[in-house]
Amino acid sequence: MKSIRAIIVDDEFLGRGRIKKLLLENDQIQIVGEGKNGDDAINLIRDYKPDLAFLDIEMPNENGFALFDYIPEPDFEVIFTTAYNQYALKAFKLSAIDYLLKPIDIDELRTAIDEVRQKKNYQINYERLEVLK
Repeated sequence: MKSIRAIIVDDEFLGRGRIKKLLLENDQIQIVGEGKNGDDAINLIRDYKPDLAFLDIEMPNENGFALFDYIPEPDFEVIFTTAYNQYALKAFKLSAIDYLLKPIDIDELRTAIDEVRQKKNYQINYERLEVLK
């Protein structure tokens, strides 16, 4: 299967590093970019067209939810990564694949990535079926 192209957006250098370290253990994830704020996220999405965004919520100037004001119909999956549990409901209303609390648990991360992989496989199979029709 083709690797999942991912970006990491977190205002904390150590937060980005922790996610990167955990993702390096997974050979099906390709980290194509990382940023520290909402502007970086928009540019990364525009430049790299990722399959998946690991997105922090509490960042300076704008929170991670503001991204959806600029990209109202994203064509990528989102896994929110945050130290705050009070935003979970809003995250799932935005169709997030998962909501991982920091420090991120490796088993929860694997489960979230499996969900992304399953959804991506479903979309590929659906597209193939449409072509056959």
